Amino acid sequence: MQSIGEQAAVVAVVGSAMMDLTAYADLLPEPGQTVAGLLFTTGFGGKGANQAVMAARCGAEVHFIGKLGKDVFGKEIAENFLKIGIHSEYVELSDTPNGVAHIWVDAKGENRIIIIPGANHEIEITKALEAINSIKDLSVVVAQCEIKQEVTLAAFKAAKARGCITILNPAPYQEISAELLALCDWIIPNETEFRELHGELPASDEILRNFRPGKNSIVTLGSQGAVFISAEGQVTKVGAPKVTAVDTTGAGDAFVGTFAFSLASGKDPVTAMTLGVNVASFSVTRKGAQSSYPDQAEIATLS
Repeated sequence: MQSIGEQAAVVAVVGSAMMDLTAYADLLPEPGQTVAGLLFTTGFGGKGANQAVMAARCGAEVHFIGKLGKDVFGKEIAENFLKIGIHSEYVELSDTPNGVAHIWVDAKGENRIIIIPGANHEIEITKALEAINSIKDLSVVVAQCEIKQEVTLAAFKAAKARGCITILNPAPYQEISAELLALCDWIIPNETEFRELHGELPASDEILRNFRPGKNSIVTLGSQGAVFISAEGQVTKVGAPKVTAVDTTGAGDAFVGTFAFSLASGKDPVTAMTLGVNVASFSVTRKGAQSSYPDQAEIATLS
């Protein structure tokens, strides 16, 4: 796929691939309550796969490192990777069922999600290391928290040894080891994850500057855009365009995938963040995760 960046963008994503089972309803049920829904969909998801697909849509050469079930969901995900052009030679198969995500979306587009990791928790460290050490011209490695942390740690160690940029999206939140944090060139939490990591919401520049002194970070702020905290402590905010949200599922992953592509193709962080905000904002105007992502022609209009 032809990249829209200044240089070849080679990105590896170590992460999860799931099938999203999504129910849409005007109001979501309270405990013990049954409500009638509006629509049910089955779609491709998983934070790792979402980010990989978005980076590929932007024009990156993307290599996915993960594990799929041998069931119908795993087969369909593998076929989708092939269709999109994601390199999947480092994707293995497991007898354990493929990971799934049960998603509820209300009339405002807000979601609630339960994930069942399945085969995603069986990614082998040795296979991840083999992949990171083998991918030609690799420049950026991305991970999240839907796989076992020891796999991410090993992959990031190998990535740093090669001189690659490492990006961690700490979602869904879990406690992150100091060793892994030290290997992250970039951390990209949302407001809730920022609070879990830092103890308070990103409510002021002072709080933001104290997040990771000496390291680069971005905090995504939903409809308010995103903020970049440089290693030197400079805070740069980018607002989001006003849109009508239909479904926010996968918006954060759209940002991360776009940002990873942009860094890999030589963009500066503020330009990369701005494109990420625009792409994520576009994605919430459509239903689903990967199904909501713009194609390369649409992305060009968002730059």
